[in-house]
Amino acid sequence: MDGIYIAAAIFLLYWIVVIALDRKGILEKYNISAYGPVLMIRTTKGLKLLDKLAIPKKAWRVYADIGIRLMFIGMIAMFLFVILSDLAMLASYEANTMPEPSKFNEARNIFLIPGVNEFIPLVWGTIALLVTLVVHEFSHAILCRVEDIRVKSMGILLAVVPIGGFAEPDEEELFGKQEEEELNDENDPYGDRRLGIVIDNKAEEKKVVKDDEKVATRKQRARILAAGVMANFVVAFLAFALLFGPVLGSLTPLGDTMVVDISPDSPAYSAGIRENMVITQLDDTKINNVNEMLDYLDGLETGTSVTVYAATDRVVSSYDLQIGNTNIDPKGILIQSIVEGTPAEAAGMEAGTHILYIDGKPIYTYTDFNEILSKSTPGQEISAVVENDKGETTEYKVTLAEHPDYEGRGFLGVTTASGGNVVTSLGFSVGEYPAAEYLELLKGIPGMLGSLAGWYLILILPISGFTGNGFPGFSETLSQFYMPVGWAEPFGIGVFWLANTLLWVGWLNFYVGLFNCLPAVPLDGGHVFRDSMNSLIYKVTGNEEKAENVSAMISATFAMMILFSFIFMVIGPYLVHGF
Repeated sequence: MDGIYIAAAIFLLYWIVVIALDRKGILEKYNISAYGPVLMIRTTKGLKLLDKLAIPKKAWRVYADIGIRLMFIGMIAMFLFVILSDLAMLASYEANTMPEPSKFNEARNIFLIPGVNEFIPLVWGTIALLVTLVVHEFSHAILCRVEDIRVKSMGILLAVVPIGGFAEPDEEELFGKQEEEELNDENDPYGDRRLGIVIDNKAEEKKVVKDDEKVATRKQRARILAAGVMANFVVAFLAFALLFGPVLGSLTPLGDTMVVDISPDSPAYSAGIRENMVITQLDDTKINNVNEMLDYLDGLETGTSVTVYAATDRVVSSYDLQIGNTNIDPKGILIQSIVEGTPAEAAGMEAGTHILYIDGKPIYTYTDFNEILSKSTPGQEISAVVENDKGETTEYKVTLAEHPDYEGRGFLGVTTASGGNVVTSLGFSVGEYPAAEYLELLKGIPGMLGSLAGWYLILILPISGFTGNGFPGFSETLSQFYMPVGWAEPFGIGVFWLANTLLWVGWLNFYVGLFNCLPAVPLDGGHVFRDSMNSLIYKVTGNEEKAENVSAMISATFAMMILFSFIFMVIGPYLVHGF
């Protein structure tokens, strides 16, 4: 909390300095503009580089034309996403099933600001945001030069630290409102010239002045605007291709079993066992999960020597321990919910309690629970000992029903989750993370992109992911479960840094690209949408002024509708459950 206050104080002091410099005209002197706390620092250096990069004009126009098509696909997809989200919210409101407010509804999580948005890590998010903004704006600038639109300056956006880059095109040339005239001759197949008419009333007589200034046509403007979105999609594709291909392919699981709790005065601690170590082997037996570890220890008498192989920072060491207390009470598995109309509901079992024993057999993990029920039959009576949050136990006699998915198998009717840590006879507790399964799920994402579900998963991966907790990357703890092999082995922990960078660069570029496709001015998609509507209405009515007014009205309506849709998605739960 102290760090937040210090950061807020530094930011406030910075803002005060910005205001003072702006009022004294010092910022303007150095060609710097202030927009609140954000500084736009301009420079004309690098503009010649744009001209050189823009030389293969035909290739850039093909690139931008593809971007236009992708923009319209993204526009439709994002608009449908917004509408369907609103309809789902309204349906849940009418059915009185509106979810309670959560971190998804917090104001700070609306903005893609690393360190402020709790889903976006500061370091990896900052790197990704800089890449996203720079490639977006730089692509706009290159297409401006391809289409002979002047770029006045380039520069960086600063808010204590750099938060992005920008290219500043000549807006009069890009969004000019003079009457346009298409020229389709051989010397100008792409760019059109508009004839500007200026009425000079300073003298008593009217003078008509003609100029031949460049103003972008709709086609040119669409290319320039779509170039930024195209750049984001290309970078996202490259980042994800590297992440889900060679990078994840270079990782192999060490094991699923981690030490999660150990007493400092225990023999295991004295021997060197520490929290966050990954258990890989007991004696000569490889350990892949908690159940394999418990099975190996089961039946060993107190005092039996066991060599434990455990990894710290992917380095495996051996530790000699002795079996301690073998009479360990199970913590069981959590009953998350009860399925309606099932034997569990009829017996009176309740959500929020833990199943400790079934037919006298201890339940340490979900594997224990599943193994017993997989061997059960419909009509079989079982005994389930359940503990509530007060530590009180109740024994239920339950007659199993027919399983809805597996013929000939018994069905209890509960949804479950692991009860947490498992105490072992070696004097420490272990937990299980499905490292191998999760890695395979991540590797399998590209194969899911043939359906909308796969694209949706990419969009929500860092926030919600497979389990609702999101996948923000390989944290220090998570990386303990994996070891780099092959080409990545010499890089050690660096491969996890690379994976995190690629994840966030890919995700932010994908998200920002899609967001900019929305048909809402001032987003790139909004300008392209308005121009397209203008052209369509003009073809129907033949009236340029009417086409301009109607397209502007439609665009403004879409923009307001999208804005209120996002506001509703954020505050909807608060309206039902209170702020």
